[in-house]
Amino acid sequence: MPKIPEVLSPRRKSREIKVGSVMVGGNAPVSVQSMTTTPTTDINATLQQIAELTAAGCDIVRVACPSRDDAEALPIIAMKSQIPVIADIHFQPNYVYAAIDAGCAAVRVNPGNIRKFDDQVGEIAKRAKAAGVSLRIGVNAGSLDPRLLQKYGKATPEALVESAVWEASLFEEHDFHDFKISVKHNDPIVMVKAYRMLAERGDWPLHLGVTEAGPAFQGTIKSATAFGILLSEGIGDTIRVSLSAPPVEEVKVGLQILQSLNLRERKLEIVSCPSCGRAQVDVYTLADEVTKGLEGMSVPLRVAVMGCVVNGPGEAREADLGVASGNGKGQIFVKGEVIKTVPESEIVATLIQEANRLAAEMPDSESGTPEVITA
Repeated sequence: MPKIPEVLSPRRKSREIKVGSVMVGGNAPVSVQSMTTTPTTDINATLQQIAELTAAGCDIVRVACPSRDDAEALPIIAMKSQIPVIADIHFQPNYVYAAIDAGCAAVRVNPGNIRKFDDQVGEIAKRAKAAGVSLRIGVNAGSLDPRLLQKYGKATPEALVESAVWEASLFEEHDFHDFKISVKHNDPIVMVKAYRMLAERGDWPLHLGVTEAGPAFQGTIKSATAFGILLSEGIGDTIRVSLSAPPVEEVKVGLQILQSLNLRERKLEIVSCPSCGRAQVDVYTLADEVTKGLEGMSVPLRVAVMGCVVNGPGEAREADLGVASGNGKGQIFVKGEVIKTVPESEIVATLIQEANRLAAEMPDSESGTPEVITA
């Protein structure tokens, strides 16, 4: 029997919806989303960025639709994209209908800034249901309904959840249930509290996000912290890491978070020591060069790059492949056995060679045929 990955908590029971070909909620895997940064009117550039996101492992992509010209570009983008496309709509309710008619897999609506949104719910529900299009009710701290800001004083967890639950109830009154909800905030503490509260109020699938998380380093830390807390509690059905960085970086971080929690099959994993006064080789350089040399490998492979005799042999022995270094040379371990000792100058090349050999021997992983990296 295949080994079932150990997780910290069972997934929360949420209803399942379709976003094009991707199932969200229920027993479906947690999906990874990102958003294009190209002008949607530049169809070729947008499709090129979607192709890059798809290659990086993105499951669902969102595109901005701030103008009529953007709305007119949606049919071609939706048709030619390799992954489901979500249209991101603010301010203009007419663009919601345009996105549905364009064949988008889903539409993200922001109740806080779409004019007279509550009056539009019935027609949106009718049109979306007829087209088989799902929705995301996207409540955001930066564009919360003014009435709720006045009531609570600021975008508190309670305010975010009240907005989301109210809008969800309106769609459900029209017998429309194919939607997921997000309650995003830039503060991970507020965000976590809001999603915990929302998870207790209904079985809606939840899209996790720390909005405006910041530049790559800060945004990665904030998102990993918030997502780690919620996903470890079983809360969350789809995620987007919001970074002031190229969208592909968002996907890489999101996938790594899911892999770290065993919510996705682990791919290449580099185990390396932080170095210390005991190290007799340049661990930093070795770890960086091995990581670069194996970038893109798609099989589950654990590689240990260790720099001294204290923890090195044990970690290298436990990994699929590893090196325990010292005194200018390294012992190469494969599946717990020492196969050779090489000079420090040959450690990287030897590890890459052995990694490629092991990858070639592995059965197909969940992402397809193992990719062999050429040095």
